[in-house]
Amino acid sequence: MPIQKRKLGASNLEVSALGFGCMGLNFGYGQALSKAEAVTLIRQAVDRGVTFLDTAEIYGPFLNEEIVGEALSVVRNHVVVATKFGFALNSRTGRFTGLDSSPRRIRETCDGCLKRLRVDRIDLFFQHRVDPRVPIEEVAGTVRELILEGKVLHFGLSEPGVETVRRAHAVQPLAAIENEYSLWTRDPENNGILQICEELNIGLVAYSPLGKGFLTGAMSKETKLADGDFRNLLPRFTRTAMEQNQPLVDLLTRIAGEKNATPAQVALAWLLARKPWIVPIPGTTKLQRLEENLAAVDIHLDSSTVTEIEEAAAKMQIKGERLPPHLLNMVGR
Repeated sequence: MPIQKRKLGASNLEVSALGFGCMGLNFGYGQALSKAEAVTLIRQAVDRGVTFLDTAEIYGPFLNEEIVGEALSVVRNHVVVATKFGFALNSRTGRFTGLDSSPRRIRETCDGCLKRLRVDRIDLFFQHRVDPRVPIEEVAGTVRELILEGKVLHFGLSEPGVETVRRAHAVQPLAAIENEYSLWTRDPENNGILQICEELNIGLVAYSPLGKGFLTGAMSKETKLADGDFRNLLPRFTRTAMEQNQPLVDLLTRIAGEKNATPAQVALAWLLARKPWIVPIPGTTKLQRLEENLAAVDIHLDSSTVTEIEEAAAKMQIKGERLPPHLLNMVGR
């Protein structure tokens, strides 16, 4: 079941207009799916036209990549897989202990990713977070070597600063930047990332395009998050913040009613209407939600509706930071 395609920047890396963020299948959101359930859902996504999956070494750790590898073992040539490097690993405990984008660690991660994903090359290799101890030129140079060796096809950065993008791109052209981007997290518009992507012809992969679930309308100030759900750490998911941010969901709900759609579909359609090189990667653990999300590619928001959403949203002040301080300190560098 083909769906619309988009190209990530000058790389001409073609992917489905909506990708699938795999993190939540087993990591971050409380109750995880079993491996068998997660494999099934990924295959259902591919059957419905998804050709872009996003994972990372740190999700689990390792297990998310293993799930993706097993799920794609029979359809690998039809799907683009993005994964990530950049964290230090305690070899004794198996826990991640901080940032490490040293050439040795990048190569070590690459080899591990290849094994877990059951592939001979990584389609898109993101630096998960910028490591201030390693010059970005050295990072980009190492990925360039991996590209020349045939282990990696394309290079990307997640949550970088604009000058870091320029410096990395000068050494090894970037196919994509991956940043959180949605109607309630519009940092890429304000910190120069959209502008640098436009200037250098780099694609933007938008993670958490549904506000980690809040923009779907399925959450409220009464929502009780499960133990182990990382949203318990996020300032925007306090009872007070969710109550104060409800008008944004109400706006999406009103527009959805006019379009015979859902709030989630309007939120995704808004992102798709922003730029033709933006690819949102919503995640879910439910087939019903997957199908709902994918239907957003067929929803057209005309310019007057986009303007209406923009003007209404501009009058709202979003309450709460998107991340706690220790994680905010790791972005935009």
